[in-house]
Amino acid sequence: MILQTDFRWTMRVYYEDTDSGGVVYYANYLKFFERARTEWLRAAGIGQHAMVEQEQAMFVVRSTSVEYHKPAKLDDELVITVRVEKMGRASMVFVQEAWRGQHCLSFGRIKVACVHATQFRPCPIPASVMSAIHAHYSLPIN
Repeated sequence: MILQTDFRWTMRVYYEDTDSGGVVYYANYLKFFERARTEWLRAAGIGQHAMVEQEQAMFVVRSTSVEYHKPAKLDDELVITVRVEKMGRASMVFVQEAWRGQHCLSFGRIKVACVHATQFRPCPIPASVMSAIHAHYSLPIN
């Protein structure tokens, strides 16, 4: 059963996502999670390109950990979930899952850091971005 989450994104498994046996290649779950986080930001009114242009800041993945429980296959419809586990001044930890129906196929924990767009050094998440996230998802402010 899908637990309560902040965001759900539905996607279809395409041929390009699979190996020769029609099973989703394990690294592609990271792509699915990335796309869902991008849509999570977009739903809050945050465009990543605009964030770079206007705030000179961008998000980069700092670390990942993924567990695989069941395989996804060609043509499966998946629901990718996004939940913020921890939000800091310059980073966020997301818990993400890939679901097919009532089956959790994979579980990931992804730490994302905010960096200056040209210097690639850590920087605080811009106030406008933090405000939009907190307002849209009703997250408590730490």
